[in-house]
Amino acid sequence: MKKGIHPDYHPVVFRDRSADFAFLTRSTATSEVAIEWADGNIYPVIDVDVSSASHPFMTGRQRVVDTAGRVEKFRRRYGQVHRPKSPEGRGPKGRAPEGGH
Repeated sequence: MKKGIHPDYHPVVFRDRSADFAFLTRSTATSEVAIEWADGNIYPVIDVDVSSASHPFMTGRQRVVDTAGRVEKFRRRYGQVHRPKSPEGRGPKGRAPEGGH
C-alpha cells in the first residue's frame, strides 16, 4: 500500500436513533459529534436513518406486496399484449418464427 493516499480508517459509532441501537465499527467516515462508548473511550458518532434494528425486512414487519393483483391491474389498464402461439409452435398466421429451424 502506498503511504499518504488512503483516508484515515478509524473506529466510529453508527447510531440508529429510531431503534435506540448503536454499533461500533471501523470506517473512513468522520463526524464532529462524539459519544462515550461502553469501553470508556470517546468515538465519533454518525446518525443513520435505517439500520438492521429498524429496517422492515430485518425486523419482520415487512409489508407484503400483492404482485399478482398489480399484474392484473396492469393488464386491465393496458390490455393483453401476449398472443398465444398455435399448437404447432408457429407464430401468427401459421408462419414459422424468424431464424427458425
